Amino acid sequence: MKRNELVNHLNNLLKLGDFAGDVSNNGLQVEGADEVTKIAYGVDASLAMAIQADRAGAELIFVHHGLSWGGEPRRFTGVTGGRFRELFQRNLSLYAVHLPLDAHELLGHNACLCRISGLRNVEKFCPYHGMMIGWYGELAAPEVPAVIGQRLAEALISPPEVRIYGSDITRPVKRVGAVSGGGGFDAVDSALANNLDLLITGEMSHEIYNLVMESGLTVIALGHYASETIGVAAVKEWVERELGIPGVWIDLPTGL
Repeated sequence: MKRNELVNHLNNLLKLGDFAGDVSNNGLQVEGADEVTKIAYGVDASLAMAIQADRAGAELIFVHHGLSWGGEPRRFTGVTGGRFRELFQRNLSLYAVHLPLDAHELLGHNACLCRISGLRNVEKFCPYHGMMIGWYGELAAPEVPAVIGQRLAEALISPPEVRIYGSDITRPVKRVGAVSGGGGFDAVDSALANNLDLLITGEMSHEIYNLVMESGLTVIALGHYASETIGVAAVKEWVERELGIPGVWIDLPTGL
């Protein structure tokens, strides 16, 4: 498929126009080969990602965290220069999608985490820079967080180290929400405002620890990286099924 045709499909699928406030410059960030016969998928645009994508025979890289954020980079030197040099020398395109892939109702990280968790009647929550990026719903019957964490651990493409926080992590939960990555105060505040029992996220930071422990909310932390593999993998499946372009998953876990 022509690169620009693929880019148009992705732009429309992921509704990039609805996320003008995202600091990520979503969409095609580096222009490479005109034809795309294979796509490499991963979480982060890194030097290792470019090298492994080229070795796998891909012409385009699809990631959640790209190289261009706001007005940066302004200088193509050092580490930044090395990444771009690798992409251009290997004629690789780079497509990045940040908040639209957190928020998407079918393919987004948070919608996928909700489906794996077994939630019903899901709704949007967690406003972030004027955009709702999270989803929450209810379990058919209350479950202890460890059971939900095990389901997530078995389903994620890169096995997470599941950590559970709260004043009583054995208490069964019913109302559950998901905000992948570094949800932080925004996710916790929104979870409490919506009377959630459990928040599934990526990072459990020091700053929100005491708020969580004192609020009655339970948090499952999957790790930033692991929590944001699921949406990328969902896009890979969609592109292979609907557009017929094969893909390869490049797993470069950070352990964070």
